[in-house]
Amino acid sequence: MAIPEFLADLRAVVGSRMLWLSAVVAVVLDDDGRVLLVQRADDGSWTPPGGILDPGEQPADGAVRECLEESGVVAVPDRLVAVTVSPEVTYPNGDMTQYLELIFRCRPVGGEVRVDEDETLAVGWYALDALPPMAEKELAWIQRAVAGHAEAGFEWNGAPRP
Repeated sequence: MAIPEFLADLRAVVGSRMLWLSAVVAVVLDDDGRVLLVQRADDGSWTPPGGILDPGEQPADGAVRECLEESGVVAVPDRLVAVTVSPEVTYPNGDMTQYLELIFRCRPVGGEVRVDEDETLAVGWYALDALPPMAEKELAWIQRAVAGHAEAGFEWNGAPRP
């Protein structure tokens, strides 16, 4: 996968040290109740489309951009459904990262499903009762988007509040 130019510039200065980055995810649900999923080229896992926000980019815009880039589907965000933090990630090249994840429920408004030439191996619409094997975190994002809660979900580990 291509690394964004701003991140390559930053890595040139900080090396592989831990970076805290913002990421977005588009859980796109169609009128038939199916969810759009992509199979990632880097590790083969299935997930809703998503990726790193560009500097200054509005999160909803980033979710729409990532969806289009990875799947060919034009989506419109309906609402923010969750805010989560990824575990620490160490990439094969040694780069370390952790992500603030902003998950949006979206609906498709155009485009055509297609595999991109860099980030995805497969793309498709899946019935909720026939999803490919996925990590629990991604399943939770989809469940949250489908549940229809008006408020965004978040985790709280019980840190004392003043």
